[in-house]
Amino acid sequence: MNRILLSIFAATLLFAAGHALQCYKCDIGIWNLCITSKVTCNEGEQCFSGEGKAVKVFPVIMKGCLKTMDCNKETSVPVFDNHTIYKMNKTCCAEDLCNAAPGLPVIAPFSLTLATLTASLVLTGSLV
Repeated sequence: MNRILLSIFAATLLFAAGHALQCYKCDIGIWNLCITSKVTCNEGEQCFSGEGKAVKVFPVIMKGCLKTMDCNKETSVPVFDNHTIYKMNKTCCAEDLCNAAPGLPVIAPFSLTLATLTASLVLTGSLV
């Protein structure tokens, strides 16, 4: 009887662990630049994507796992003397990797073009 109970417990544990929600995680990012990794949420958590404005100007983003009761709320991040650095709207979803990783930063094509031009100028200058 103990073996049957132990087998049921082990199967339940494996089933629960195998179906844990996976989300993208990014502690803080500016514009679309956010270094992400994958994380497994704890029970009672969902994936979230957060968007806000730092100092009311710079777009900031966050991603990760969040307790369900904290979903779809705006939070403030205060510092010295309770001045708010930014407010963040956190929107949740409940499917694996539903808080999609950010795309390539908008500045990437510009950086690639600049690097190519610089390399061309260096090569041209070294040949002269």
